Amino acid sequence: MPNKLKNQVALVTGGSRGIGRAVCLALAAEGAHLIVHYHRNRAAAEEVRELVRPAEVSLAQADLASTDSISTMVESLGNTKLDILVNNAGVWKPTPLGSTSEAVLHEVLHANLAGMFWMTQAVLPRLRDGARIVNLSSTAGRVGIASGRSVYGAAKAGVDSFTKSWALELAARRIRVNAVAPGYVETDMTAEHFGNPETRENALQRHPLGQFTTVDDVANAVLFLCTDDSARITGQSLNVSGGFVI
Repeated sequence: MPNKLKNQVALVTGGSRGIGRAVCLALAAEGAHLIVHYHRNRAAAEEVRELVRPAEVSLAQADLASTDSISTMVESLGNTKLDILVNNAGVWKPTPLGSTSEAVLHEVLHANLAGMFWMTQAVLPRLRDGARIVNLSSTAGRVGIASGRSVYGAAKAGVDSFTKSWALELAARRIRVNAVAPGYVETDMTAEHFGNPETRENALQRHPLGQFTTVDDVANAVLFLCTDDSARITGQSLNVSGGFVI
């Protein structure tokens, strides 16, 4: 019976759908107790709880753009200690230079970078020595893509920078910090973008293996970085992109 994470407590932000949902399923399959964070869609979070039964699951609501909301959520966890934090929550909005509003800039940076920072800082006292943090980055933070994703890419480049710095800062507590950088992943967040067949085909041609990354591909990489199979890996960002970035 799989039990690489037996009785370990994992908090997954944005765990109710897409990549976060797949990560929750992968961690629960290895015996983890889950705290599934969601923002608005409690019904989707409830679905995750049903899917992973009989694994132990609790739901936690917070707006990651609000430090007060994060604090309230963390306080609701009582005395719970964490073995794993997966910073997955984010948004993906094409925002061309010249027409990006202040509101969109603020939303993209906060959802993909600032929220991750505030969540990590808020739960830091609850992380056990030897815990693992996995941040969801993106290949968009490593290559220039002329399709209105400069703000998103900048945020994800910041995720990689945080990952390296935190790995050094938390090493004394044996807390490992890594990131996973997916290529194009078809989720509800990217559905509108890939609804255009030409856009989808052009993106697919940039993947040497001829396939987009799946949510399960990403979840398996996150799982690897959460287990002792990666015991000597920290400060790294793992590309899971079918060769899109090499």
